[in-house]
Amino acid sequence: MDVEMNRWNSGAAGRWVAAVIVVSGLLSARPARADGTTGQVLGAGAPIAKSTVTLWAASAGDPKQLAQAQTGADGRFTLSAGAAPGKDAVLYLVAKGGQATANKGGGDNPAIALLAVLGNKPPAKVVINEFTTVASVWTNAQFLDGTAIKGHALGLRIAAGNVPNFVDLETGGYGGTIQDPLNSSQTPTMANFATLADVLSGCVTGVPPNACSNLFAASTPPTGVAPTDTLTAAEAIARYPWYQPERLFALLAQFYAIPKGKTMRAVPFMPYLKFSPSAWVLPLKVTGGGFRAGGKAMFDSEGNLWVGDNFTVGWQGQDDLWQGNATKFAPNGRPLSPMTTGFAGGGMQGGTFGCAVDAKDNAWLTSYGGKSIAVFDKNGKPLTPPEGITFDGELGLMQGVIVTPSGDVWVLGVEKSQLVFFPKGDISKAKLLCEGDSAEPCKSFKMPFHLGIDQQDRIWVTNGSGDYVVRFPASDPSKVEKFKSGYSGSGLGIDSQGNVWVTNRFGSGVHGLERMLKLGIVMLVGGPVDRALAYSMFEQKGGADGGSVTLFRPDGTEYPGSPFYGGSLPGPWAATIAGDDTVWVSNFAGAVGRIGHLCGVKTENCPPGMKTGDQISPPDGYVGGGLQMQTDLAIDPAGNVWVIDNWQDINSCYGNPPEGLSTRCGGQGVTIFYGMAKPVRAPQIGPAKAP
Repeated sequence: MDVEMNRWNSGAAGRWVAAVIVVSGLLSARPARADGTTGQVLGAGAPIAKSTVTLWAASAGDPKQLAQAQTGADGRFTLSAGAAPGKDAVLYLVAKGGQATANKGGGDNPAIALLAVLGNKPPAKVVINEFTTVASVWTNAQFLDGTAIKGHALGLRIAAGNVPNFVDLETGGYGGTIQDPLNSSQTPTMANFATLADVLSGCVTGVPPNACSNLFAASTPPTGVAPTDTLTAAEAIARYPWYQPERLFALLAQFYAIPKGKTMRAVPFMPYLKFSPSAWVLPLKVTGGGFRAGGKAMFDSEGNLWVGDNFTVGWQGQDDLWQGNATKFAPNGRPLSPMTTGFAGGGMQGGTFGCAVDAKDNAWLTSYGGKSIAVFDKNGKPLTPPEGITFDGELGLMQGVIVTPSGDVWVLGVEKSQLVFFPKGDISKAKLLCEGDSAEPCKSFKMPFHLGIDQQDRIWVTNGSGDYVVRFPASDPSKVEKFKSGYSGSGLGIDSQGNVWVTNRFGSGVHGLERMLKLGIVMLVGGPVDRALAYSMFEQKGGADGGSVTLFRPDGTEYPGSPFYGGSLPGPWAATIAGDDTVWVSNFAGAVGRIGHLCGVKTENCPPGMKTGDQISPPDGYVGGGLQMQTDLAIDPAGNVWVIDNWQDINSCYGNPPEGLSTRCGGQGVTIFYGMAKPVRAPQIGPAKAP
């Protein structure tokens, strides 16, 4: 041991763990050495003795085992220093087997398998328990296979960096974000998290004796392969959170019956759920950095999220004036832009559903209040003039913007049916190609909203007051084609095969036609169109009374079974393609937000028995995390789904709301659903791709 410690003291700083020294009862009780890392394995808050602890380094290849040892009678072990595993490696610990001292009569339990993902810089002290397992599994779900973690460096780094949002690795208790005011008492996430830990704990301690077999049965996924330990059980739940969630919830009563004369269950972790969840999801809400009523969002090459805000913090924001700035979040949700103002200047005034990040990590944003286009560099410095790009005041309200694989930038003007082009992203060469009836493709636009470019360099455009999409070659925008879709097109996503998914805010049926006609009347009389649209969507329900998603093949023909409806599509806004070509959909509808997840064209990537367009998410979508009325939904390189909460109290967005509610129009933050989607390369330039 002294030899190893001398190596640590005399070696270069930053040398990482490579050997685990077994410490027995008395020795392990000694204070932690400053030049090492001490750890303890716990089950139900009590030590797990004789557990085999293995230290691994995860990277793009197979994980490398660095050391292995057994815990002492008090569950402790000490990590000493050795050779560095590599700057991009992520360290993690797995504890398998052992005796849970919480169960005095229990022996060795081979079903114990606990996980703690540490990142590249492990803390001085480490606890491995049910909390660290749930936190590590949900954040690393896209990279886990049994005890093996592997994946691309950025994704692994993002996943590891989000573990502390849930758990304090040094104590094994709650982390900071899950306990903050936006999450702890405002959403069911904390109770979901603790209940998951409680049911895992039943198997860890072997109380009751059949706890493990019941856990494995309750967590068996639709593929039919039953878990064999607590770690694989957690992985199965995280990958199929929607699948018969009531089975797992029932274990709470089986494992922790309320004692006679008592009122609460004697669970090891609090709070526990009172009702079965619709899915075992663990969304957290983050905010700050000037965020208020976010619109479109996009990730940069480092996994940071950019979003344009309708309003600024503290503003009595209403739909008649959007004056917000830009917000940037780190991959773990920490705000990187100024706390109250966000990034301002460059013509940024009221972010919309227009945000794109180019290959240089510059953020392109469109605005309503400024009727302009603004560009920021990666540090938030404006690259556009103080008034932005306005073409001497010719631009109207602006919306969609994309960067193409060739480096060109295309922007839509929704108010005046405009199309703006920046060859190779050169701000000095901006061109207003057309407006209104001046030329195609603008002549075919009808409140153009969003756009995307397919693998054949053809640009597709949705139309907010139309029932069709427009397509034209990027090389010759005058060659226009139209394809019938649904009513009031909004978002658009293109999968790896060139299929185009379009969200129709009013759906595709008679109800949608009625809403469009009413909207048309409002337009004719010069009424508040946005207000009519917002309230119509807010009141919609899922199914035939809600929105729809239309799917086009690359040749423009509609896919069999399209359009798609469902309870998770009350007011679909954005269609976001995951790395496996499944489709995630945000909704601007109802006081309680929800998001949908649909089976894509590659049905082999969907649960057994599902076909294209079927809902993977629960019947009414994924809920929780404080979801509000959403605009965008973005998937990061670790598979986390970031949902932009745009508005929260629609009655505060118009007229004269009660004074105390006058700042409550804008949405509060970004809700992150961890590890739920196949990762997507960032920045997304062109159709989504896996990293």
